[in-house]
Amino acid sequence: FIFLATLIGETKAIRLGTGTANLSHSHPALIAAHAAMFDHLAKGRFIFGISPGTLASDAEALGMSLAMEERNRLFSEAIDVILAIWARDAPYDIDFPGNRFKVSTAKTQVPAVGRGRMYKPYQKPRPEIVGTVVAPHSKGAIAMGERDFHPMSANFLLPHWLPSHWKSYAEGKARAGKKADPADWRIARTIFVADDDKLAEAYGRRDANSPYRYYWDKLRGNMMRAKRHVIFKRREDEDDSAVTLERLVDELVIAGSVGKVVDGILALREQAGEFGEIVYAGMDWVDPALARRSMELMATQVMPRVNSR
Repeated sequence: FIFLATLIGETKAIRLGTGTANLSHSHPALIAAHAAMFDHLAKGRFIFGISPGTLASDAEALGMSLAMEERNRLFSEAIDVILAIWARDAPYDIDFPGNRFKVSTAKTQVPAVGRGRMYKPYQKPRPEIVGTVVAPHSKGAIAMGERDFHPMSANFLLPHWLPSHWKSYAEGKARAGKKADPADWRIARTIFVADDDKLAEAYGRRDANSPYRYYWDKLRGNMMRAKRHVIFKRREDEDDSAVTLERLVDELVIAGSVGKVVDGILALREQAGEFGEIVYAGMDWVDPALARRSMELMATQVMPRVNSR
């Protein structure tokens, strides 16, 4: 929230989204208050991106269980409380069975001066809530559909797994008695657009100082250590030796001139199925001019051509 708040006055139309608010790291009453305040400051230009918080070193530093199952439970309990705070009026009296978070201001509220009351979000009934989906056949995507949250498929997932995310999300919506809308599904991809293909190939994939190559090299190592590298495999039983850096930069970076990137995005849509938005994942600015030019070309040339097809 702190970093994003510095951008409110610098922007006019762009929506600002947390990427992400890690719900296992703070009390849900604090997160609810911070998100509502940000929504007011941004006058509704806010997307509430949430996750359990999956970095093990964060959990260790906070004295939390390193078991992902426990952080997932914290996440589920926290979001229930956040939504209840936004839906109810003081003193709230939130006490869900099996939920460790109890929220009430009954003993200390002073309605005349507003003590004990938390602001509701600027957007009604709440901001759009988006969760990142990573694992193939994600159970989290089912839960998002059930709760009417919107999924964003991560940029570090081989594209052939993407239809499994839509299937899971649609299943969750069906459980809630609703039909899934492809417009609510975002897919993130690592993208670099340049004025010519040779430059794009070098900066986006092959050069030793490419920020894209650096990113995928480090992420590959992290996922291998965490035993989560199935996202880089074509089959779950594929041998680990197939998960090479060259595979990742070839299949997970859409890089090229305008026409080539347009073709890459259209091919992604053909493989994944209909979806609402592509989320541009940029890398650190080793070369600021190239990074800025990539975003300019993406906005002014690539997306108009994609949207006209």
